[in-house]
Parts: sequence; structure tokens; C-alpha cells
Amino acid sequence: MAAPLRGTQSLVGQMGWVFARPSLTAIEVAWRWLFGVPLLLLCRIELQKILVALPPESAGLTTLDPQNPWIAAVQLNSTWALYQSRVAAVLCWLLPLAALVWVVVSGLGRSLILKRMESSPASSLRFRPVAMIVLQTAWLAFFALTCWGWLRSMQWVASTHITPNAEPDLIGFSVWLIFLSLGFFTAWALLSWTFSVAPLVMLLENRSALSALGQSLRLGRPMTAKLVEINMVMGIVNLALLVLAMVLSAAPLPFSDQLGSEALHAVWTVATVFYFVASDYFQVVRLKGFQEFCKMFRGRESAS
Repeated sequence: MAAPLRGTQSLVGQMGWVFARPSLTAIEVAWRWLFGVPLLLLCRIELQKILVALPPESAGLTTLDPQNPWIAAVQLNSTWALYQSRVAAVLCWLLPLAALVWVVVSGLGRSLILKRMESSPASSLRFRPVAMIVLQTAWLAFFALTCWGWLRSMQWVASTHITPNAEPDLIGFSVWLIFLSLGFFTAWALLSWTFSVAPLVMLLENRSALSALGQSLRLGRPMTAKLVEINMVMGIVNLALLVLAMVLSAAPLPFSDQLGSEALHAVWTVATVFYFVASDYFQVVRLKGFQEFCKMFRGRESAS
């Protein structure tokens, strides 16, 4: 008998499959950038409005002490107190608008990718963008909850290790910062796969969005273990891509005098574009891996 197939053993083949079909990655890049680029431009416009209303000189941003991080942290806290109400007023309407646009654009984009992944006309998946939007809304809600939990934990770490009446505990702060950040990253990798596999369960088994989300929690231990393994590995790959992009960005710094600022900006732009495109490519690879294991373990339900 053949040895059981591990979740990541087939990833190399799936990477080649996705690489041979660049249109899939192009769709993933297109819908993400269709949302991200206008959002960044809108954030820049609103930031410029805030800086015009309250110039950096008046807020004290130009007088930060780069030689003493503790003094700089206190100065930044005072500066943030001046900007906080203005930033909060913008976020009150910007975040709901961005969330609404994201779930619509991502729902359409993911629906198109999943439909194009099906190479067999006999098993062509239905195009169900409305149901996909519902599932993307659930994913975004879980992501927002995870970010909120991480931010609250960072507030606790800062308030217990950096106090105005005692010497800051830098070691304790760093230990808790790393420990909790890795903990939330691991929790996200262990749980977020349910929202990624739910669209496949919905389309392959012709379920409703809520039924597919509930079924994704009851896929059985063998399939769940493989999906968790793929999700963990893809999370590590994403971190590796981020580190690689940072290394590429920092590599020309020792030669900044010879290269000039324009060359540095070009390198930073290339490194940033590389990270986002590579990250989108591996998002499609993960989706393909989920699809293959759904067919392998849920083939009978999919065919019914």
C-alpha cells in the first residue's frame, strides 16, 4: 500500500500547475490591486488633508529625538494624541466603505478564479458571486476579530511593561510582543483555513454559504489535518517572502551614496511589487491545494 499523502507533498506539483496558468495569478493580482490601489490613493488624500489642517511642525513630528527611542516614544504618544480624533473621524467612514468594497471585489475575483480552475467542462462549477461575497464577509469578520485581539494584547503588554513611574521593562516587553504575535499568527493559520475551504465546499457540493461554512468545520480529521498543514506552510511562505523583500530592499543601502535616491526608490518599488505578486501567486496555490483535497476526500459528496 502507498504511504499516506501529506498535505504539503503535492504542493510542488500544484505550484507548477498554477505557474503554467498565469491567468489565475493575474486574476488574483487584478482584483487585489483593483481594491488596494484606489484605497491607498484615498488614504493618501485624506492624510494630506489631515496634515494640512495640523502640520507636522505644529504637532511635533519634526522634533523627534532619533538618538533616544524612549524619548521618541513619548513624543510620538503626544503627537498621536493630537492626530487621534482626526484619524478616527476618517476611519469611521473609510473602514466600512473599504470593507464593503473588499467583500464585493474579492467575492467576484475568487468566484472567477475557482471557475477557471475547473478544466473539465463536465464538472464546471457554478458562478455564485453573491454566496461568495457572504463567505468573504465572514472571512473579513474573523480577520478583524483577530487583529482586534492582537491590538488589545499589545496594549496590555505596553501598559504592564512600559509605565511612567518605573524603568521600562524592554526585555519583558519584547518577549511578550514576540510570544503573542506568534501566538496570534499560529491561531490564524490554524483556524482561517475554514473560511478558505468553505467556498470550495459550497461550489463542489452545491450548498448554501452558511451550510458550507458549517460543513467546513466538520470535514473529518484526515482532511482537516492536511488543510491545516497547507495553511501553516503557506503562512510560513508568506513570512519568508516578506523577509526576502526586506532583504532586497536593504541590500543597496550600503551603496546609497553611489546609487542615489532614485535607484533606491526603484529597488524598493521592485521589491514591493515582487512581494505582492509572489504572495498572490501562493494564494492561488493554496486554493488549488484545497481544491484537490476537497475532491479527494469529498468526491462522493461533490458528485451527489
